[in-house]
Amino acid sequence: MRSEAVVIEGVREDGSKLRPSDWIERISSMLAEFGPDHRLHYSPWVHPCVIDGEKCLVIERDLHEKDPLAYQYIMNFAEQNGLRIQPDRRTRDEPVEEDRRAR
Repeated sequence: MRSEAVVIEGVREDGSKLRPSDWIERISSMLAEFGPDHRLHYSPWVHPCVIDGEKCLVIERDLHEKDPLAYQYIMNFAEQNGLRIQPDRRTRDEPVEEDRRAR
C-alpha cells in the first residue's frame, strides 16, 4: 500500500506562477538517476506531473524516510515560495513500467 503523497503546485497561494517555470523539472532531476538503458529516470519519490492543466511536483511521503534532507529541502522551498501544497487526491493504480514512447 502506498503512503499518501503531497502535490506541490506551480502556483503560489496568491495565484501567481513561480518563475523560472522549469523549477519542477530542476527539482525532479536532482533525485533522478540514469538507468541501465542510459536514460534519465525520475525517482519514484519525486516526479513532475500535470493536474488540471497545471504543472505540479508529486512528493511521496516515503521520501521523508528515504532521504530526509531532500524532503526537507523541497518542502522548505515550497513554503518559502508560497506554493500551494495539498494531499494527492488522485486515484492511482500501480505505476506503468513500460516505456510509452516505445509504442
